[in-house]
Parts: sequence; C-alpha cells; structure tokens
Amino acid sequence: AYSYLAVSWVLKTKTYFSRNSPVLLLGKCYHFKYEDESKVLPARSGCAIEDHVIAGNVEEFRKDFISRIWLTYREEFPQIEASALTTDCGWGCTLRTGQMLLAQGLILHFLGRAWTWPDALHIESSDSDSWTSNTIHKFTASFEASLSGERELRTPAVSLKETSGKHPDDHAVQSEIYHRQIISWFGDSPVAVFGLHRLIEFGKKSGKKAGDWYGPAVVAHILRKAVEEARHPDLQGLTIYVAQDCTVYNSDVIDKQTDSVTAGDARDKAVIILVPVRLGGERTNIDYLEFVKGVLSLEYCVGIIGGKPKQSYYFAGFQDDSLIYMDPHYCQSFVDVSIKDFPLETFHCPSPKKMSFRKMDPSCTIGFYCRNVQDFERASEEITKMLKISSKEKYPLFTFVNGHSRDFDFTSTAASEEDLFLEDEKKNFKRFSTEEFVLL
Repeated sequence: AYSYLAVSWVLKTKTYFSRNSPVLLLGKCYHFKYEDESKVLPARSGCAIEDHVIAGNVEEFRKDFISRIWLTYREEFPQIEASALTTDCGWGCTLRTGQMLLAQGLILHFLGRAWTWPDALHIESSDSDSWTSNTIHKFTASFEASLSGERELRTPAVSLKETSGKHPDDHAVQSEIYHRQIISWFGDSPVAVFGLHRLIEFGKKSGKKAGDWYGPAVVAHILRKAVEEARHPDLQGLTIYVAQDCTVYNSDVIDKQTDSVTAGDARDKAVIILVPVRLGGERTNIDYLEFVKGVLSLEYCVGIIGGKPKQSYYFAGFQDDSLIYMDPHYCQSFVDVSIKDFPLETFHCPSPKKMSFRKMDPSCTIGFYCRNVQDFERASEEITKMLKISSKEKYPLFTFVNGHSRDFDFTSTAASEEDLFLEDEKKNFKRFSTEEFVLL
C-alpha cells in the first residue's frame, strides 16, 4: 500500500556553491570566483552578490540550469489504464528522471546546447527556506483560466520543420515553438508520445505496471521503445541504443543510425546512447568520481538517471565532489499541454540542488547524444580515452567494441520485435529490478 501525504512535499531552496571551484553543467563551465575571498553563495533566486562580474556568471548559470526541462510527480491527471491511479506520487520518480534525460536529448537535437529559455530568470524561488505543497500549488493557481480556455483541435502531427521557413528572421519564435513541442511530448495524457501513460504501457511488456517501482536500467529500455514507436514526423531522425552488459557495440549503433532514416532522406539518424552501469557494489566506489565528472563535462552528455538509495534524481552537473541534480519528488498539479499557450513555469526548476557523490546509489544510467555517425565515432573515441584514464581497475566501467553484438555470441535474435526486452536483457531483468529507486 502507498501512503500519499498531501502537504508534505518539501523543496529546499538554499543550495550553496563555492566561489573557488568551477561549476559544470552538462558540458558548460561556470566560474563564481572572487580574486581575494573564499566565500559561498546561495544558488537560489534573489541571492545577494556584491561583485557584478560574479553576479553575471551566476545569472548565466541560473538561466542555463532553469532552461533544462523539469518533470516531476503530478496529480489529478487522466486515469492510467488498468488502474485507478491519477497520480504517480510515491512510485514514478525514475520514470520522471528518465523523461528529463530524454528531454535534454531532444533539446540538443532540436535546439542545441547553447539554447536557453528567454523567460528562465523570471521564475522566482520562494523567499522562505522551503516550499510546501501550498506554495507549489500557487504555480498552478494561474493555470485555471487556461484550463477553462478553448482547447486546440487535435490534428494529424505536422513537422515543425515544414513551418520553420515561414519566419526566417525570427529564430526565437521557432525555438519557442520547439520548446513547447518538446514539453508537450511529455504531457501526462495517453496521447503524449513520451508521457507517463505511454511509458507505463511499454513497461507492461517487461512485467511492470502502474504503481510499481522502476530502476534506471529498466527505464533505459522503456525510453528506447518509446522513441522507436514514436510516429511524429520530427522524431523520425532520432533513435536510442541501450548498451548490453556494459558494452556498446559500434556496428549496432551505426546500423541504427543508418537504417531507413526517412523516404528519400539519406542523412544519418541522431542517436541517444544509454549505458546502464553500477558504480560499485552495495555502495558507490569513490574511484568512479572522476569519470562521472568527466562525463558531465561533455556537452553531448544528456545527464544521468540515478539518485541515492530510495530516491531517483536526474544528475546534470557537479562542483568539487558534489553532484548537481533536479529532483522529481514534488507533486504538482496536472497541466493540460493540449491547450494553446499552456503555462510553462512548472516544467522548469527554479533552484539547483546538490548532493555528495558518496551518497549516490551505485545503479544508474548514463546518456550521450550524437547527431550523426561521425559524431558517434568521435564520441566513442573520446569516452574510451576518458574511461582508460579514470579507471583504476583492470577493466573500465563500460566499453566500446567494434563489430556487432551477434559477433560475440549474444542471443539477441531470439525475441519477438514486439517484446520490450531482448532475451539477454530479460535474463538480467531480476538483477536490475533489485536496484530500483522508491520513495516511501
């Protein structure tokens, strides 16, 4: 049985960053350093910073962080099929962190790493030390007018690329159209291609159902299936590859990138590489810290689905030995993304949070985005070098191998294409299931 507490979701807004160490956020580096002082500064909105140069860099960091898409628990959304659930509070956190990772991949795909949301700095954090659910609901109070407004007619999906030429001089307008489109794909309704309802449907083929707990490895395969089954025209140039037993088979990746892109289109597909790994045994091995830092220093990294024991977080950066993350454990009200100009505020996190690397659960999934085959080949070389440098063990955390998985006697052809997991993946399913994150 699940115990949902209506008013107990707390969001602490005071996260402190050192001025003496760089901050890395998905490949972007920010410096907050004073020349002659060693102090800490709060990362929340409205923090008092005396030096305007430092303040400018802090604002750039805040704008970049807030621009990442934040997907949290929601309540009062359409009932999930074959259940009585209208909320994922208490069990859906790893699905939400998986959504955040995929959302960052889509931002890189459609908007690029340099994109930031123009309204990001207009989101204000609470002046108090924490937010209760009452404060959270203030975000949604202004939504009621929109929710009672006229709904857009559902029409067949039209590629945004087909309309982009209509405003050749207004790049900002087109970027905002893509921004809204990406968020709408994660809406909490059965028709949203990457929404919770759709992910749960794909999870059923692995024996999962609404209300169950999901681990980061299982979510990686669910995301792969969701992208494979997406029919929106703008998503036909993207695929996902999930590493098998900590191994990325280069030929398998390239096959996915070059396999029937679109009719009459010979371009490579972009690929998101997902690598489920364990950073130790029962506890995270501190020897892996430098590698995790290295990964989050890459602009084509789309983050890590991870967390600490019992809770899943989306890791997007670091400072010193602390990881920067977005937390899905805030129960916000349902937003109907089918409505024209639906509000965006609750899809962007106003304040970063930090956690010591030592507290990280060893089970996680690392994600990378590669725009084409050439990008993948370059990324595989760069990551391989990083793995060799950071590995103090005889074997690296994961490997890139030339050839196909079938060349190494894997039984990956025994399953139906309709199955979510291949046979070798199913054999590992119970092992992955013991590593899942829950919120009690």
